[in-house]
Amino acid sequence: MDIRATTSTDLETVKAVHREAFGPEEGPVIVALLDELFPDPTAAPLLSLLAENAGNVLGHVLFTNVVVHGAESVTARILAPLAVLPSARKQGVGRQLIEAGLSQLRDAGVELVFVLGDPAFYSRFGFEPAGVRGLQAPHPLPAEYAEAWMVQELCSGVLGRVTGEVESSQVLNRREYWIG
Repeated sequence: MDIRATTSTDLETVKAVHREAFGPEEGPVIVALLDELFPDPTAAPLLSLLAENAGNVLGHVLFTNVVVHGAESVTARILAPLAVLPSARKQGVGRQLIEAGLSQLRDAGVELVFVLGDPAFYSRFGFEPAGVRGLQAPHPLPAEYAEAWMVQELCSGVLGRVTGEVESSQVLNRREYWIG
């Protein structure tokens, strides 16, 4: 399997992956998000990766910029969205996309990565609850989803000294993309 950065010619492929992965109800919502997120200047810098095998696209992940409003400046991104084609699930595609993204972000000097997702899944990659670390989600989350707001430090020692409210890009920061 190959993981590569997307190009401007990959947008329709990326949207097709998310449409199929998320199904007829959620797929159009995610595609609309992508249509607005890629050109959103507040999402930059972004990291967009495709997983391919023998020329067939299997999955996609997008990391976009976030700002942590706190006493100390920190470079941070959010992982959203991640999609793996139904036919390629349970084959390590999502794992490889996440690990490649985290590695590239670490190499680029990014200090924190956030995600709102399944704690059982994302904890396998080193993510931990962000709220208990004093890092608030862009919008209040119901108590039952508190553990889903997660963070991973890519630079040792950042967690514990950085606290504040996270602000996503202008597009992703909309209330409709958050639970509640």
